[in-house]
Amino acid sequence: MTLKRTMLAAAAAVALISGAPTLAQDTAKAAGPAPAAPQAKGDDPYLWLEEVEGEKAIDWAKKQNEQTFQRLKGDPRFEPLRADAEAIFTARDRIAYGSLEGGQVDNFWQDATNVRGVWRRAAVDSYRTADPKWDIVLDLDALSKAENENWVYKGHTCLAPESTLCLVNLSRGGKDAVVVREYDAAKKEFVKGGFELPEAKQTVAWADKDTLLVATDFGPDTMTDSGYARQVRLWKRGSDLSKAPILLNVGKTDVWARPAVFQRPEGTTILLNRGPDFFTEEWHLVGKDGKPAKLNLPLGIDLRGVIDGRLLLLLRADWAVAGKTFAKGTLVAVPVAEAAAGTPKTVETVLAPSATASIEDVSVAKDAVYIDLLDNVVGKLVSAKRGAQGWTLADVALPGQGSLSITSTDAFSTDVLVNYTNFLQPDTLYLMPAGGKPEAIKSLPARFDSAPYKTEQRFATSKDGTKVPYFIVGPKDMKLDGENPTLLYGYGGFEISQTPRYLSAFGKSWLQAGGVYVVANIRGGGEFGPAWHQAALKENRQRAFDDFIAVGEDLVKTKVTKPARLGIQGGSNGGLLTGATMTQRPDLFGAVIVAVPLLDMLRYHTLLAGASWMGEYGNPDIPAERAYISKYSPYQNLKPTVTYPEAFVYTSTKDDRVHPGHARKFVARLQEFGKPVVYYENIEGGHSAAANLKQRAEVTALQLVYLMQKLMEKPSN
Repeated sequence: MTLKRTMLAAAAAVALISGAPTLAQDTAKAAGPAPAAPQAKGDDPYLWLEEVEGEKAIDWAKKQNEQTFQRLKGDPRFEPLRADAEAIFTARDRIAYGSLEGGQVDNFWQDATNVRGVWRRAAVDSYRTADPKWDIVLDLDALSKAENENWVYKGHTCLAPESTLCLVNLSRGGKDAVVVREYDAAKKEFVKGGFELPEAKQTVAWADKDTLLVATDFGPDTMTDSGYARQVRLWKRGSDLSKAPILLNVGKTDVWARPAVFQRPEGTTILLNRGPDFFTEEWHLVGKDGKPAKLNLPLGIDLRGVIDGRLLLLLRADWAVAGKTFAKGTLVAVPVAEAAAGTPKTVETVLAPSATASIEDVSVAKDAVYIDLLDNVVGKLVSAKRGAQGWTLADVALPGQGSLSITSTDAFSTDVLVNYTNFLQPDTLYLMPAGGKPEAIKSLPARFDSAPYKTEQRFATSKDGTKVPYFIVGPKDMKLDGENPTLLYGYGGFEISQTPRYLSAFGKSWLQAGGVYVVANIRGGGEFGPAWHQAALKENRQRAFDDFIAVGEDLVKTKVTKPARLGIQGGSNGGLLTGATMTQRPDLFGAVIVAVPLLDMLRYHTLLAGASWMGEYGNPDIPAERAYISKYSPYQNLKPTVTYPEAFVYTSTKDDRVHPGHARKFVARLQEFGKPVVYYENIEGGHSAAANLKQRAEVTALQLVYLMQKLMEKPSN
């Protein structure tokens, strides 16, 4: 999975806080890039709340927390819910998911003892057993204590194929900005005098054991308006980074410059990426002479890997080339050499989508490409191999009616790790040794008795007539009397699909308390390929909100619930979703969770990474685009005369991707209008609002208590 895909997938899951990973990369600078078109202070009395670490703003947040804790932590249900969530999050019988690296399996593990976690390794054969023999490579708790730092592990990048020399990413308090330090995994120590980079939003890749490609903050005017690196430099061991040659330098209004290195048995491919916006890519190949050459490819692509000298491209737009037109959503293979020499002459279809099926993920092993498909939001796995007659596809036999995800492949191995789950069935991890028949090697024990519950897929009709699928999980004997406390979750952005995942911790407690859980597959996501995503871009953003509202109305129409017992939940882009639908249809909901949200959409592009999302939302500095953004921007659309459901808004001071000012100002405006609102700000935690498993359990319990108070205690009317 690419870095961008990792960022987005985590964003979609952030509100659930049920074991989801955290997001990826942003600066630690409090105010982000300078505003392109700042509002006058007279227009916005709460700009002071954008001062992330400002004393006045922090004091305000702490006072809000005190009130929230008094109410939610004071509820007798809080501590049992928190303890139960922590027991699940830290349970030793969880699946230790790992990545295939250097002939071993790497795993990052956190539990009640290892709060910050340990990076550890096991041989593949040992990993297949019930009790793998783990070798601890790096102990984050011990490191944090020794260095008096609150280190949060943000992953590592090792030099293939040995995977001994590694670059470790360390975040202070969960921020996206990281410190990068070279680590010898065999000796279990940081390399003395090795590669090291100070805290920044950065992307670093190995070219060879003595050379890195570095995209970071090199000083004044080297970061884009989005807060990402403008330059990629080639850094030789022992040399001065400030004097390292620049391989790529992009514009200030571009989103980023990044390296991507694909090390494979057949050789190493070094590529550089210019991102004009979040959904377009311009690629450059670094030749043997060390000079980059622009590849002749369309911008509407998503590079998913390299195999046998061919680029694997998932098309975001139709591409007319080599006498054919390849439809968007198609995975194609293009020889690198041809793209470097001019217009490619050999473009091969690896897999084309159907009306109901789309490509969710692509992962490349030594000898094959593995494709995770969604067909009406049900997972399917396909392998693709190239032979003399072109690409041959084969279905991989795995359980149906759930979610499949490719956990890991390795360019130097034919092994594959695949995970399967659904809302009511615990995860099962499969190993495909040498790409063969899947073997179930690990299963998550059931966290609750699923026998009383069932899952259905239903369809709601949106405002423009579009059929919008959604999943509903509830009791088999559910009465259709409109009295069921129901939580509706949504995201609807950035091509991210909402697929079934086991309802551990949060979902389990909600179901057992008598709740119904619903996931909406609204436009803006990737459930049906690029067209489904693009249908809700920019001026069409309202469609995502209409879809979400339509699902809520369908739940009321079919008497699953009623507005007083219907809650909604979303985080990040999903926080924008719940904030917007709350302001547009306050009559439809009895509870609203707005997590790490975007809410001031007229200033979002001036705050932290906001400018990078203008391809999704539009540019408020352009009058025509500002006009349609203004119609739904939650902060600006709050009105003193409207009765809103009491919302629970939460964020993190250390979120250096979505600025905490969004949440703070929204709450302050609601309070100005005398509207009830609950606010929580974790002083650390990053974009997930939780820096470790204990904090994750606390956020889970806070949400559950809030929902129970709002949806399970209201008198029937």
